[in-house]
Amino acid sequence: MKRIMCLMLCLIMSMGIFTACGKTDQQPAQPPAENPTEEAAKPEEQLQDESREYTDDCGRTVTIPAKINKVAVSGPLSQIYAYPVCFDILAGFSTAFSEEAAKFIPEKYLNYPELGQIYGGKGSMNLEALLAAAPDIVIDLGEAKKSMVEDLDGLTEQTGIPFVHIDATVKTAPQAFRKLGELVGKEDRAEVLAKWCEECYADVEAMMEKVDADGKRKTLAYCLGDKGLNVLAEGSYHAETINMMAKNVAEVADVVSSGMGNEIDMEQLILWNPDVIIFAPDSIYDSIKDSSETDNGSWGQLKAIKDGEFYKTPFGPYGWLASPPSVQRYLGMLWLGQLLYPEYVEYDLKEKVSEYYKLFYDYDMTDEVYAELTQFALK
Repeated sequence: MKRIMCLMLCLIMSMGIFTACGKTDQQPAQPPAENPTEEAAKPEEQLQDESREYTDDCGRTVTIPAKINKVAVSGPLSQIYAYPVCFDILAGFSTAFSEEAAKFIPEKYLNYPELGQIYGGKGSMNLEALLAAAPDIVIDLGEAKKSMVEDLDGLTEQTGIPFVHIDATVKTAPQAFRKLGELVGKEDRAEVLAKWCEECYADVEAMMEKVDADGKRKTLAYCLGDKGLNVLAEGSYHAETINMMAKNVAEVADVVSSGMGNEIDMEQLILWNPDVIIFAPDSIYDSIKDSSETDNGSWGQLKAIKDGEFYKTPFGPYGWLASPPSVQRYLGMLWLGQLLYPEYVEYDLKEKVSEYYKLFYDYDMTDEVYAELTQFALK
């Protein structure tokens, strides 16, 4: 019996030794290797909980989500930039579209909530609607206002939603699109729009160099308001395209930054006496066009009116030339080139307009709609 118990004890000790040896052969768990591609493999829910730091064009460093799934904009200007890049992730529009403008926007987007705008004369942002829409970020594109840092910081703190600004002018539209695409993770789409703007701007800039070399730049006034006696002045952000394409006669001491421009009187306009007058879409063009020469009163004293060199800015879904002062002003740039300097133009205006509407609104331009848009805009 003792011998049997000794044998069993030896057997148990042997099994323990083999088990211990098996454990020492196992490799300890290793931490995952660092790999920059692992971020893309993380579950959607995990990415939404993470954040990153973003420095906007005001120099503000803002904490934003690692992945942007829903975007709101600060106003119509920003909306025109953001829509062709972010149409599928927009939380809403700044303002509702009129019936005239709505035909250029797919119907499925027309019921988006109206969120209002930060700047401009059409009210303020509806913070209640904004919070209900729950965007990951609010983006402002355009000209940085003097109070913008304070404004955006305050709104970010008040709502808990990060507000950021991207600089955008007519010339820097390509860079603005690239920054926007990088911000929201839609670089490829933004690059298509950026390249179109780059090529368009380069073509028009080269054309205007030839115009200026030949001393053919025309003088122009852009008139708006219910009396036609508000003008977009030289040096105004809203007048960028006008200043590029013509000699803006409206040189004033204190340039007003709003879209309604500077108010003047008829005596001043007669003194400037421009070669061409462009009327805003909702200005008094129709009444002047439909009046006889004697009924035009003081307007009839102007060279542009007497010569028939006055035109109405195309509109749809926004005015092409100035308001809001966003990327649709490329249409105004192309249009003014054809209107003012047809002998220098090396592009087909209808073709370029059709390209724009397809790229920016996914709208197929027809001959009928093009004719309606340019009915009072070309000779």
